[in-house]
Amino acid sequence: MEEEQAVSGKIAMWKKHEQQHKDKQLINPFSEWDGASTRAKLSKDDENYAKPVEGSMTAQRGKAAGERISNEIQELIEIIKVMGKKGDDGLYRISNEIQELIEIIKVMGKKGDDGLYRINFGLLFNIYLKISNKMVGIMMRARKQGLIDFEGEMLWQRRDDHVMITLLKES
Repeated sequence: MEEEQAVSGKIAMWKKHEQQHKDKQLINPFSEWDGASTRAKLSKDDENYAKPVEGSMTAQRGKAAGERISNEIQELIEIIKVMGKKGDDGLYRISNEIQELIEIIKVMGKKGDDGLYRINFGLLFNIYLKISNKMVGIMMRARKQGLIDFEGEMLWQRRDDHVMITLLKES
């Protein structure tokens, strides 16, 4: 009697597992099973539209990524509050970071015969890394404002360590 219950319990477990697998295959658009991908499409108004299946690995990864992004946004807000200046309108400005970059180039770079300061990107990156991990973005803004110049569209650590950064104006 006990053996029959143990066997029937295992059979029930496998039947349940089989049904779960079948249900997943029927909604899998890549499944080759007959009748696969025949579930009704969700309306854009449906609360599950464009959301992963609850409890799935995709849902877990999405939740973790959302938390990471939220933390990075909070960190950026704190950097702006610390590094920036609050304007009359109550908004923070981060132009201080560009001024800080200019000061680092002047202090750590070399003044050329033309009176312009220069520093190679590798050295600047290593110095600035201790201050902010947003250095390349700050450099792009400073170049757009005509304060510094360098060859190329974007600079990459190691590959462009030799590229010279030229200070054109002191702000």
